[in-house]
Amino acid sequence: MSHELGRREFLQASVAGGAICLGLSQFAAAQAAGVAPVLISPGCRGTKVKVARLYLVGTNKLWPTPKLDVNAERKRYEAEFDRMKEDFADIDFAVDEIIESANDVSKLGDRLKEVDGVLVIHVNMGTTDSLKQILAAKRPTVLFALPYSGHEWTGFGALRRAPEGALLECMLTADMNELAAAVRPFRAIHHLREARILNVTARKDTAGYAKSIKDRFGTDTVIIDRDRMLKAYESIPEADAQAETERWITQAQKVVEPSKDEVFRSCRLALAFEKLMNEEKATVMTVDCYGSMYRQLPAFPCVGFVRLNNMGLGGICESDMISAVTHIILQGLCGKPAFISDPTMDTSTNSIILAHCLGSTKMDGPKGEAAPYRLRTIMERQEGCVPQVFMRKGEKVTQARLIGTDLMLYFTGDVTDAPDDERGCRTKITVKVDGDAEKLWENWSNGLHRSTVYGNLVKDLQRFCRYTGIRLVNEAKELPTA
Repeated sequence: MSHELGRREFLQASVAGGAICLGLSQFAAAQAAGVAPVLISPGCRGTKVKVARLYLVGTNKLWPTPKLDVNAERKRYEAEFDRMKEDFADIDFAVDEIIESANDVSKLGDRLKEVDGVLVIHVNMGTTDSLKQILAAKRPTVLFALPYSGHEWTGFGALRRAPEGALLECMLTADMNELAAAVRPFRAIHHLREARILNVTARKDTAGYAKSIKDRFGTDTVIIDRDRMLKAYESIPEADAQAETERWITQAQKVVEPSKDEVFRSCRLALAFEKLMNEEKATVMTVDCYGSMYRQLPAFPCVGFVRLNNMGLGGICESDMISAVTHIILQGLCGKPAFISDPTMDTSTNSIILAHCLGSTKMDGPKGEAAPYRLRTIMERQEGCVPQVFMRKGEKVTQARLIGTDLMLYFTGDVTDAPDDERGCRTKITVKVDGDAEKLWENWSNGLHRSTVYGNLVKDLQRFCRYTGIRLVNEAKELPTA
């Protein structure tokens, strides 16, 4: 895995570096310096997403106007990319060319095959041959076309249905902001390929799924045994753990059940997670907390998982590798962490209640506002320390779960409540389902967990699944049959 730092990230690392030398963690140092942790792609440590940006110029110079200045048109788009530079901070436009003929595409050689995706900007008419030549590279491709770009749009639907258009998506819109949306599926594909998942477990039956996601997506998995985890825990200076403890206690609305020692051990384990993540250059960690690691570690992993999620990495409960991969995909698409839940139904309000003791405070992503939280015990265990997070009402949310490597289940809805009661898990949101809650529970399959992110990701999921050959099923409307 290569690790390329841009100028902005290098400056962040330099500022934070002095604090790290004083014994603070990367996250605490970044907090002290007022910058985000050194992450280029959220959840993908140090590598940029490679995209080919191709301005597609046709042979018909009359439409949209015979006065069209191609270079001026390119500069117009470049100004939009610059305006949205934060959305493209992790993007390397490794190929950036004006294409005026199919022969220009041929001159690119294998350069198109080396990128994560191709962004084609339709400039004017007469581009069909060039587009087909681009698609012959068999890379995920999105075509962006403003109104008046040309009449070729009348054939895009048929082209997408043809074998040569299997990896083509089209965005026919006047909204330039959609350029940022165009690259999101490329980012998710890149994250999957570059990701490394740490699984803290003593189970011996983990190789099967790990191999399948490696073969399918390129995702690496590393098993961390108890001894290595304990050594990492013991290596964390008590002063660092104490500083982290004070931060969690001070920023909480209140500490309800956990003792200060429980919070301290949870925070020390959280810093040990970060240490292992840095050592392995990993992006996601999960722990078999209710299985082979139950009461085998100095604390429950919940605070550590929330902390990783807040950093733009990933903390996943219960060695749930399916949720780990789902998290990587969703985070790649929206830059936000996923809330894993154990749902329960309320059809009287056409709702599903998504509940888990682990709730992330930065559901808007690392740079977003933190939600209020209290420090509580794990509900069903009445032990440990976990942030009970109060998420925002009125938010559109998307729930999803990757099944195996070829099926993605999802549904959407709106958060109507963030219940605070002593039933179920600590963190809860009530989601009014888009569709039929009765149909949702009737169609439910493949286990309990679902991963929730803020926002409507349906279009992003559709594009990602098209590019990766994953079947996408709305389980509030359709039974996921084979």
